[in-house]
Amino acid sequence: MKTNLITRQGYQELQEELDHLWKRYRPEITEKVSWAASLGDRSENADYHYNKKILREIDRRVRYLRRVLKEARVVDYSPQQEGRVFFGAWVEVENEQGEQLRFRIVGPDEIFKHKSYISIDSPMARALIKKAVDDEAVVATPTGLKTWYVNNISYQAALEK
Repeated sequence: MKTNLITRQGYQELQEELDHLWKRYRPEITEKVSWAASLGDRSENADYHYNKKILREIDRRVRYLRRVLKEARVVDYSPQQEGRVFFGAWVEVENEQGEQLRFRIVGPDEIFKHKSYISIDSPMARALIKKAVDDEAVVATPTGLKTWYVNNISYQAALEK
């Protein structure tokens, strides 16, 4: 099941993508399709077929973004979250072998543009929710249970890299 939570930053990024696709990119591709169609026979017109394919992809993404943005529930930072891992937190964890990870827990639609973001629906995020610094989280992985220790929790967007 996919959670419909999203950070304010993530919502703005998806809105900007929608605006770009609908107001800039789609009109540009529509113009190319019209030009290619004006050349006559469309059956062997590569420009026409290629740009129609792009137009379908744009329309599919626009429909998806409109649905996601309509259903999304924006979650803003609250001072009550300090000291514990909740949605939107930057978390640093370490395992017993000394391997360290740093990531931000966000909505599932935000993870694709940022390498250091993980979905709230992931096993790691689920195991970390409500944990404090020095707590341990047991994460179910395909290779078995793994233990991670929380080293740091932050809610500052400025730390983003």
